[in-house]
Amino acid sequence: MNIMLFHSTYGLRPAVSEAADRLREAGHEVWTPDLFEGRTFDTVEDGMEFKEKTGKEELLKRAVLAAAPYSDRGLVYAGFSLGASVAQTLALGDDKTRGLLLLHGTSDIAPNVHVDELPVQLHVAEPDPFETDDWLNAWYLQMGRAGADVEVYRYAGAGHLYTDPGLPDYDAEAAEATWRVALGFLDSL
Repeated sequence: MNIMLFHSTYGLRPAVSEAADRLREAGHEVWTPDLFEGRTFDTVEDGMEFKEKTGKEELLKRAVLAAAPYSDRGLVYAGFSLGASVAQTLALGDDKTRGLLLLHGTSDIAPNVHVDELPVQLHVAEPDPFETDDWLNAWYLQMGRAGADVEVYRYAGAGHLYTDPGLPDYDAEAAEATWRVALGFLDSL
């Protein structure tokens, strides 16, 4: 698969490169665009402040420009937290999308979106302060109405960005389980 992997609000940290390497070792071609143009952050608050200053539209523009040269190949869009939100937005707007892999995040869904059985897999902590149960239930129903084929995996007791070994949220067991299931998902596309 050709995978466009977007980073979290912390920026393009080593964990994103490590994830990309893991995907490449499994035989996938992976791109990791830097939507923050070299900036990384030590706290989610600093990353969110930078995101707000940059603006959602600018970040989406950067993401579209990064994906455009490869979209004819039929991309799988993937991302971590904020990057999952970006990946979802692009995947739902690209009729050549092969799949959507969401790690630690989701996004709003436009009411007029329709996809034809788009395979979607979501991995989130349980509970997750950014992805509450009520939000996830509504998101799941909206994705289904849009035509997506959605699988959701919850990891009890894990922190929000539990796949990043450089953050306090890291949970080795949940991270390995996530990657095992995600690699199977990608192999099925």
